[in-house]
Amino acid sequence: MKFIVSILLIAFLAFVAGLFTQLPWWIFVISSFIVSALLHQTPGKSFLSGFLGLFLLWVVLAFIKDAANEHILSSKVALILPLGGSYMMLILVTGIIGGLISGFAALTGSFVKK
Repeated sequence: MKFIVSILLIAFLAFVAGLFTQLPWWIFVISSFIVSALLHQTPGKSFLSGFLGLFLLWVVLAFIKDAANEHILSSKVALILPLGGSYMMLILVTGIIGGLISGFAALTGSFVKK
């Protein structure tokens, strides 16, 4: 139960911090750290909850924003990167990068709790 609450709380706080504040894009790192420090879990579960929370949030938000312009910009960016022009791969890579950063912040929060 803590695992699911942690995923939802990390995603919610990252969304709120990004939407309603003028703070930099990496503010989700602090929210992942705080959630993992307060909701004590094993380090593996903390990393996974931080990863999944932000990965799912960024993938969904990126897909919604990308669908608004019919994937034109992301397809062109995916041509520049070695992704073969696949906008879905670009969205997944974006989600993985954000998820890893959030996961490591959550892992650090778990270790600080100990």
